[in-house]
Order: sequence, then structure tokens, then C-alpha cells
Amino acid sequence: MSNSNTTDFTNPSTFILQGISGLEASHVWISIPFCAMFILAILGNFAILLIVKMEPSLHGPMYYFLCMLAIADLVLSTAIIPKMLAIFWFNSREIDFSACLTQMYFVHCFSVMESGIIVAMGFDRYVAICHPLRHSTILTIPVVAKMGLAVVLRSAMVILPIPILVRQWPYCRTNIIPEPFCTHISVVKLACGDTQVSSYYGLFVLLCVMGLDGIFITVSYIQILRDIFSLPTKDTRLKTFGTCVSHLCVILTFYIPGLFSSLIYRFVQNVPLHFHALIGNMNLLMPPMLHPIIYGVRTKEIRDRLLRFITHKE
Repeated sequence: MSNSNTTDFTNPSTFILQGISGLEASHVWISIPFCAMFILAILGNFAILLIVKMEPSLHGPMYYFLCMLAIADLVLSTAIIPKMLAIFWFNSREIDFSACLTQMYFVHCFSVMESGIIVAMGFDRYVAICHPLRHSTILTIPVVAKMGLAVVLRSAMVILPIPILVRQWPYCRTNIIPEPFCTHISVVKLACGDTQVSSYYGLFVLLCVMGLDGIFITVSYIQILRDIFSLPTKDTRLKTFGTCVSHLCVILTFYIPGLFSSLIYRFVQNVPLHFHALIGNMNLLMPPMLHPIIYGVRTKEIRDRLLRFITHKE
């Protein structure tokens, strides 16, 4: 039996992305900040990559990890915003089923990858502060390359089952997704039958991957702070802690918005659907814009190289 809200399509050819549900009339205005964020993310992350490539003094572990973070930010932004702007500007709401699963994979894969890179950057800060004399021998170029490869492979393999599971479910409710891009939760909600395997696996990724990353970062900073407080003078402690500020800001911009959104979703009642959509979008799109700004402002070597580049052009 079917009604106006139910369609019998076991294997849908397309989904309809609704954009910001409830704010369709304001899509053009909403697109302005998202477009600005996209431009800043592209320019900022390409600037980071260019500066590190051109400046030999920046060819070190921290900056290699920063380049990895910039690449992940570029891919994440490009996977989401162009289609979002097409919805806002041209009302291009249709997305092929396979394209939807591909977008879903890239969004979740590179989100997990960013988390892994932030852990690697935390390990770099731990070694630099707690074992400064051994930093160059512990974090050699081959070790950094292996850590980067491990982060990439972990992300690719952990997220791979998500689109595979989603592809096998029958879809018989609707093909309308009330968001501007495809996510695991939004697609699984449209599936029929018992989708608990997908739900449990998504929870596993959240708790056992992102959660463990958070634990590793916390443990590393406990050791870092312990060593900082054991330093003899206040100036030395402040100077040493200053080397961690950029990384701490990246941690806050990456983890805190997601935690805030999750708490609102679970514990705050009667929140409009469009508010959840806007917060979810900001969680994914703010970090790629903020990361290069944080490191550009806080890292003297990058800031000086950028100023020299601008002055030379002038």
C-alpha cells in the first residue's frame, strides 16, 4: 500500500536535496556566507601549501602535517559547497544515487582523516616539548610519511562500509533529503527495513574512531602540560605553551562545534529543522576556512613568508 508520501523505488536513481529545509525563500541570502567561506577556504589552504612548498625552512614534520590538513580541508569543502551553491542559486536539487553515495563517502572519510591528522599533529607537539632533543630522530621524514599513510588508509577503510551498507537497503519512503548534501544519517532515514547495522556502524565510527582520537589528544596534552609546568621560569612556560596554541585552536574548531550540535540534537527539544541543518553545515565548513587563518596568524614563519611574498609582488 502506498500514499502520497510513499514511493516504491527499491533502488532510486536520484535523490532530491532540499537545501536548508524551511528557509528555501532565503537560499540566495544564505548562499552569501557559504560562498565567502568557500573562497576563503580555497585561498587560505592553497596559500598554506604554496608557502610550505616555497620555503625550505618549513620542510619539517609540523608543516607536513599542516599540508595534509590543508589538502583534507580542500577536498572536504569541494565535496560539499559547489553542489550546495548549485541548489541555492540554480535550484539544482537532483543528485544521482551513486553521486550521493560518493559525496557521503568523501564527507565522512575526510572528516575522519582530519581527526587523524590532528592526532598526528598532537604527537608532533608532544615529542617537540617532552623529548625536544630526540624530535629530529623520532619524527624523521619516513616516519612522517608512514603516519600520513596510516591516517589516509584508516579513514578510507573505516568509512568504506558506510556507502556499501547504504547501497544495499531498499528505499520505499521518499527520495527527498532535507539537507543540502548527502550524509549517512540523512540517507539511512529514507531506507526501509531494518537499518540497525548502518546505525550501529555509524555509532562505532563516532565512538571508537573519533572518540579514541579525542582520548589520544587528551593524553598527549596531559603529558605536555605536565612538562610545561615543570619548566623553571614563567617566560619559558609561556613560550613553550605558545607553540601549542595553534594546534589547540584547531582542536577547538574541529571538535567543539560537533559536540555542541550533538548536545542540541539530543537534549534540546523543539529546535527547528533548519537550525539543525545550519549548525550541521557550519560544523563541516567552518574548520576548512579557520585552519589556515589560525596557522597564518599564529605561526611566525608562515606569516613572515606570506608578508615577504605580498611585498615582493607589490
